[in-house]
Amino acid sequence: MLSILSYLRTGNYIEAIIAILSRCFVVFCCLPIHELAHGLMADKLGDHTARNQGRLTFNPFSHLNPLGTIMIFLFGIGYANPVPINPNNFKNPKKGMALTALAGPVSNLLMAFVSLFFYYGVSKIGLSNTVVYAIAYFFYFSASVNVTLAVFNLIPIPPLDGSRILLAVLPDDKYFKYMQYERYIMIALMIALFTGVLDTPISFLSNFMMRIVGIIPKLIFNLF
Repeated sequence: MLSILSYLRTGNYIEAIIAILSRCFVVFCCLPIHELAHGLMADKLGDHTARNQGRLTFNPFSHLNPLGTIMIFLFGIGYANPVPINPNNFKNPKKGMALTALAGPVSNLLMAFVSLFFYYGVSKIGLSNTVVYAIAYFFYFSASVNVTLAVFNLIPIPPLDGSRILLAVLPDDKYFKYMQYERYIMIALMIALFTGVLDTPISFLSNFMMRIVGIIPKLIFNLF
């Protein structure tokens, strides 16, 4: 995924504006829904901590994290403040944590599906008109960012959702030993993002997932 600066350097100003608007959409809509999905799943499974602390809300300012927001604009991937979860309130703590963690990336994939549905729908009008092109590109970019967020969050390293899903398959002693290095792994993750080490694998997985998510919307509009 090209950065906003890349668009500006190459003179693609419309794409740059759409990229900024799409990232704003992600920051103020997609990330809050991602965290709300975590909270709702935890609430459904018996942990009402998020509800009691007022985190079951669409209000983006209840979820935004400054560093995670900056990462969205710089890299197209980032994070919000995680909703509080107490696994002791789950009947099955390991299963509860895994399902709660999985709910966030699933919500991103659902939003990507909806965005691609609108993208293919708007594209049927024709992309020769600048306004139509901008609207279609916005939906495509939104889908792309949401898929990238899902893929990124499924990486099984702390503090990402994938590390919580890992809890369901690893023995407790090995998992908690692994989590002792969370701070150092997070630093390594930031370095990998800044140096571009993760660009190729994340791009490959995101492109693959985009094709999967887009199968049904594309098929529907190809029939008309």
